[in-house]
Amino acid sequence: MKLAYWMYAGPAHIGTLRIASSFKNVHAIMHAPLGDDYFNVMRSMLERERDFTPVTASVVDRNVLARGSQEKVVNNITRKDAEEHPDLIVLTPTCTSSILQEDLQNFVERAQLEAKGDVMLADVNHYRVNELQAADRTLHQIVQFYIEKARKKGELPEGKTAKPSVNIIGISTLGFHNQHDSTELKRLMADLGIEVNAVIPEGASVHELKNLPRAWFNLCPYRELGLMAASYLEAEFGMPYVDITPMGVVETARCIRKIQQIVNAQGADVDYEDFINEQTLHVSQAAWFSRSIDCQNLTGKKAVVFGDNTHAAAMTKILAREMGIHVVWAGTYCKYDADWFREQVSEYCDEVIITDDHGQIGDAIARVEPAAIFGTQMERHVGKRLNIPCGVIAAPIHIQNFPIGYKPFMGYEGTNQIADLVYNSFTLGMEDHLLEIFGGHDTKEVITKGISAESDLNWTKDGLAELNKIPGFVRGKVKRNTEKFARERGIKDITVEVLYAAKEAVGA
Repeated sequence: MKLAYWMYAGPAHIGTLRIASSFKNVHAIMHAPLGDDYFNVMRSMLERERDFTPVTASVVDRNVLARGSQEKVVNNITRKDAEEHPDLIVLTPTCTSSILQEDLQNFVERAQLEAKGDVMLADVNHYRVNELQAADRTLHQIVQFYIEKARKKGELPEGKTAKPSVNIIGISTLGFHNQHDSTELKRLMADLGIEVNAVIPEGASVHELKNLPRAWFNLCPYRELGLMAASYLEAEFGMPYVDITPMGVVETARCIRKIQQIVNAQGADVDYEDFINEQTLHVSQAAWFSRSIDCQNLTGKKAVVFGDNTHAAAMTKILAREMGIHVVWAGTYCKYDADWFREQVSEYCDEVIITDDHGQIGDAIARVEPAAIFGTQMERHVGKRLNIPCGVIAAPIHIQNFPIGYKPFMGYEGTNQIADLVYNSFTLGMEDHLLEIFGGHDTKEVITKGISAESDLNWTKDGLAELNKIPGFVRGKVKRNTEKFARERGIKDITVEVLYAAKEAVGA
């Protein structure tokens, strides 16, 4: 548990609520004090949902604390069961209410005696895991619950589907472009002659979960969500899974070849090489665009990448391997899975950064002065302060990252979207000259002393006046170079003379 005004991954209960509200006809009861119940507002705003989010807060207040919350929680569960008729009610505490150490499993068992639907406690340690880990664990728990329930009733279907089929695991509400990725992955499977047996959790019914073992294999496009459920299905039913994220031309082809290997091992006879060549040459525009004269301007330009494991690793590979861009450093906030990330990106960047401290990332960006940033909304804010363009590639995200238009990041159409995002994130060609001619559009005085909140340096009135004469698009760089020059020489006050001396020192 950590107090912070910015978190890359939210607390555990947000992950559980994302899974519960992704399924059809599943209701979540959140055992929480007022203030922890912002999920409804967040999801309704970001996903632009027309329907009410199926999450109810069972509020912990002073009266509940005085009497104990069992009666209130049980009543809320049975009331929602009668009102909404859900197939499943998931009870989750928040990290705050977990402090009470109540026996919530007992509450669930009591409510189950009266409820017509199923009732489950999200089995998540709220002190040890974050939103992403909790979502993965909750999905696995729900899948296991309904597989075992069907097995006890003798309702578990036997045998595989007649044609090759797949379960796509990990498409969730509040995921970065998840809905569009899902559509693109379904199209890709159809092109490969593979039926989609199920997509979970988004839009799925819990009653369909017993049919998961009928698929020939599972596809887990996101590292953060779905691997626990896929590993469970592999252990129980021997179902192979593909965990290669089909982002970019190279990785999409690698994912398809892995699928070919798996279905052929189960009796199919497919060869996808012609399909891969056709898509790479004619459907994906990224392959030829990255070799065009426009993209030649990007070769060797410096960029930094930061996000969740899935998107940061994929984007690092695309920039370095497919577009010839120099990735100075790549980073992730998924500290719990750091070894995998290092293994994936080490050969494609100069440095790997693993942290969930946004201040450290802001300073790392300021230190290397990249031509573009590819990160989360937080890095976009940093980029605005430093006057460095940023393409958003991962959550945390803003409403603008839930586009109404079709913008997948996966599959061959996804390669086109990523190529556009990369190209448009750099300041290129004529734009540089126009900014120089017209002085940019930043005419405000510099009021910050660096990307970090604190600074040990003071700009004098004449130094600041001279700094503000410098065109906006290079002012940030000049300011930081001057401050670096001053620190190295122990200078506390930056006057106009110090500014000129720093300029001479860097040969500008």
